[in-house]
Amino acid sequence: MTATEPTEPTGSAGAAGSTGVSGAAGRGASLPVDPAARGTRKVLFLTLLAAASVIFLYPFVWLVTASLKPRDRTFSDPFTPWPDPFRPENYAAVWDAAPMLAWLVNTVVVGVAAALAVTLSSAFVAFGFAYFRFPGRNLLFGSVLATMMLPGVVTLVPTYLIWNAAGLTGTQVPLWAGNLFGSAFYIFLLRQFLLGVPRYVFEAARVDGASYLDLFRRIALPLARPALIIAFVFELKASWFDLMKPLIYLQDPALYTLPRGLKAVVDQFYQGGDPKWEIVLAASVVTTLPLIVVFFLGQRYFVQGIATTGRRG
Repeated sequence: MTATEPTEPTGSAGAAGSTGVSGAAGRGASLPVDPAARGTRKVLFLTLLAAASVIFLYPFVWLVTASLKPRDRTFSDPFTPWPDPFRPENYAAVWDAAPMLAWLVNTVVVGVAAALAVTLSSAFVAFGFAYFRFPGRNLLFGSVLATMMLPGVVTLVPTYLIWNAAGLTGTQVPLWAGNLFGSAFYIFLLRQFLLGVPRYVFEAARVDGASYLDLFRRIALPLARPALIIAFVFELKASWFDLMKPLIYLQDPALYTLPRGLKAVVDQFYQGGDPKWEIVLAASVVTTLPLIVVFFLGQRYFVQGIATTGRRG
């Protein structure tokens, strides 16, 4: 009995084998990347980014520069990035022209109260929409989102009548107490974040005897901290620069917030026929700086919170 010689594969089997090997080799190989083209794209991207940054930063740079100029040169040379002559005493004149410290304290109190109220109330509602399963949940959630399409002026008069009937006009309560009923935008933001939390985390706590309030307080709130910080900072910014509500509800200058106080200062200068724009601009810088600091402190949570919010729908 003679041994048989090994034979080469023939026909379609051989062709398939060679095709599979070449296909695997093709998939494993990567296209060469031109370092020069990649460097050009990077330079172009950085150039566009720098140009956009200059466009966005220029108004604030102009504000700071103009606030350090004398009155007769406030609006001169708008493209000069440095004041000439330099007048830092404009900022000292701000504190003499108006009770800026009292207005700053009022703004902080109202802003923090409004931000805390809307963050906690919206988180409570968002947890209900994210955790509980009940008939009509999506319809009810859609109704909440539909309220975002109502302009604020539509509810302006009815809201004023409610606060007036409660005897709270002329106080700071209407500036923040309305946030106790939540905000559709923040409810949506926090609900989307909580939908990304695995449900077995809540179920395991339920098995251990946790109540629904414990789920919200010990699990939902700590895990949703980035989204909560986003809601808090956004509402703090909205309340900090809000002028409409203080104009409607505040008559006592001792209760003014910074935007309402600046409006009173501008009106006073116009009535006296001597608009002191350098003082107004310096006061605007003083008003803006605290929020810039807050945004820098919370910026690392913005990307984390917003990126995580869109994972589940």
